[in-house]
Amino acid sequence: MAEQLAVKGGPKAIPDGTIKPWPPIDDVDRKMVMASLEGTNHAFGPNCTAFEKEFAAWNGNKYAITTNSGTAALHMGVVACGCGTGDEVLVPAYSWSSSATCALHHSCIPVFVDIDYDTMNIDLDKIEAAITPRTKAIIAVHLHGLPVPMDKLIRIAHRHNLKVIEDACQAHGAAYRGKKVGTWGHCAAFSFNQNKCLCAGEGGMFVTDDPALHAAALQLWSFGETRRPGEGRDFHAYAMGWMYRNDDLGAAFGRAQLTKLDGYLARQRENAEALTEGLRGVPGLILPEEPQHCVHNWYNYTLRFDMEQLGHAEDASDFRYKIMKALQAEGVETSVWQAFILPAMTVFQAKNGFGEGHPWSSPHARPVDYSLHQYPNAQKHSDRHTGMTTPLRAPNGPDVARLVAHAIRKVMENVKEL
Repeated sequence: MAEQLAVKGGPKAIPDGTIKPWPPIDDVDRKMVMASLEGTNHAFGPNCTAFEKEFAAWNGNKYAITTNSGTAALHMGVVACGCGTGDEVLVPAYSWSSSATCALHHSCIPVFVDIDYDTMNIDLDKIEAAITPRTKAIIAVHLHGLPVPMDKLIRIAHRHNLKVIEDACQAHGAAYRGKKVGTWGHCAAFSFNQNKCLCAGEGGMFVTDDPALHAAALQLWSFGETRRPGEGRDFHAYAMGWMYRNDDLGAAFGRAQLTKLDGYLARQRENAEALTEGLRGVPGLILPEEPQHCVHNWYNYTLRFDMEQLGHAEDASDFRYKIMKALQAEGVETSVWQAFILPAMTVFQAKNGFGEGHPWSSPHARPVDYSLHQYPNAQKHSDRHTGMTTPLRAPNGPDVARLVAHAIRKVMENVKEL
């Protein structure tokens, strides 16, 4: 006899309080954060410089700059790579808005490329058709922790003399062909906000192996100055600059969490494997994949619904929300991560970032077409997915993952009731 769905009045598959919140806090966190609090520098302090060195060593980079967000780190990457007014930056059509607005921040023009539906990452076979004489860089987003095949992307960039900026904001510890993300491109950005695999509350990190890119990013990071705090600043702005520095308390929290990151990532993989095993063969579900040579960090476990099989191809988005609400009623902590493809967002459709149509109206820019029919895979994914992070994160274990799988099976086996 089929179980009655919770959304229809049946019992929840996952009892309240079963899934523990992220991140786990222990005495390591308390000791380091309290030491910072009791110190004398709560702005850019000693934990900031230590965090930079420790993260660079952990990821395998020569240089790292701790920032107040992953978005700031992306903007720093755009500037470090020499992108300016009217220059075009290639971006996947499905990602977080920062992957594209970071280009707008420096008057560059985002040019969108459709995604590969299977991986949810930029479709490498469609990149070269999007390159023009104005193209300056490619932003490679390792979406949800699955790396882009960077060897092929680097070859494309090299053929066209383009810079590669890795958006690794969700991809801490992910790797391709044995090499960590953030070490393939000219530079990379990581995020440390609340839901990331390395949580510092907020914050981010810009990384590179190039001293010239490091110097250019530093200038943007601190008011357009040429010297870091503590290096005898002359307080003179030599170029456009922002205030993107991190603070000592957040950096202390990030340092504490970094000591546990490898263990967290191992737990996420274990939980993802248990969830996949529990969901294998469920009709109507498309499970996330880990292609050959890729090491996924399982930042987000993304489910897609086969709406043709479910008989809802014509109302895919609406029916997806019905399934999602039924899952939530069972206690599954899931949601729609990004409900809009990037080119559909108002700022791009209106082509008016700064007023008067800028930067698209610049005499240095060429006309760009954001017609939505160009991005069918991005739209299909946007309409048919739901994702989850917390069930895979420590301190939750495979027992919780298996319970989540049971709840998802329960909904999908009764999906005709929705």
